[in-house]
Amino acid sequence: MSATAELFPGFREVEVETSQARLSAVIGGSGEPVLLVHGYPQTKAAWHRVAGPLSDRYRVIAVDLPGYGDSRIVGAPADPGSKRWMGAQLHEMMAALGHSRYAVVGHDRGARAAYRMALDMPEAVTALASLTVVPVSDVWAGADKKFGMGAFHWYMLAQPFDLPERLLASDPDYFLDLTLTKMAGSLDNLHPTALSEYRRAFRDPAVRHAVCEDYRAGAGIDERHDLEDRNRGRKIDCPVLVLWEEGKTFGGRVPLDIWQDWASDVSGRGLSGGHLLAERSADDVLADLLPFLERA
Repeated sequence: MSATAELFPGFREVEVETSQARLSAVIGGSGEPVLLVHGYPQTKAAWHRVAGPLSDRYRVIAVDLPGYGDSRIVGAPADPGSKRWMGAQLHEMMAALGHSRYAVVGHDRGARAAYRMALDMPEAVTALASLTVVPVSDVWAGADKKFGMGAFHWYMLAQPFDLPERLLASDPDYFLDLTLTKMAGSLDNLHPTALSEYRRAFRDPAVRHAVCEDYRAGAGIDERHDLEDRNRGRKIDCPVLVLWEEGKTFGGRVPLDIWQDWASDVSGRGLSGGHLLAERSADDVLADLLPFLERA
């Protein structure tokens, strides 16, 4: 049995060519479209506990971020790690699949691409759900010693090419397993097939390079885009659901308060289960996400 058949029963695999990417996704269900975008260091497999229940009511598309998983960057984009560029490729994919308007649910890096889409393409994004993140400019503004010690990869992976690529190449499985253990509490808390998918992808040098480009953009152009929007007073027009790790703050502020600076219609709460909410707290995520999507 393939990983897709095991993790996403009833879904079909697709590959969509965009202007600068070849995106791998799975699609299931019918109804209004909902795009699911995973985070670091994972793949679309991260949504295996959420996608099925959502597909009972919605057309669900779970995609590998450009450069992650089985998605690949094509050509030589100027800023292949920027969330504006990623968001544009994801929007092209949705348009190619026949969806001009859709909701976006993002976790971690995927949530950063998702909120950039909501800001840049308000005519397309009908609702935004953000899991475990706040805008990158707020992260950097509140970064301190505690943040740096706990999220060292923000600094390591953002170093100029090719220092982080060389470091990751020395033992990809060790680095990945260490990262996921910290996020999940134990590798035993992850579905073994999903874990195998994460390892398979991260063993590819092209994927590891894309991850580094993602974090380089987060320390550079993504922050600049956020600050430009903040200075212009731009806000997200659609309803926003924010779910975060219970007890987590950024610069002493809870995520809900931070997101209220970025959108007028914001709701949400902290959930137990650590960073990987879609896998470890799927029932709680769905308990908030389903009525939010229904309302939005």
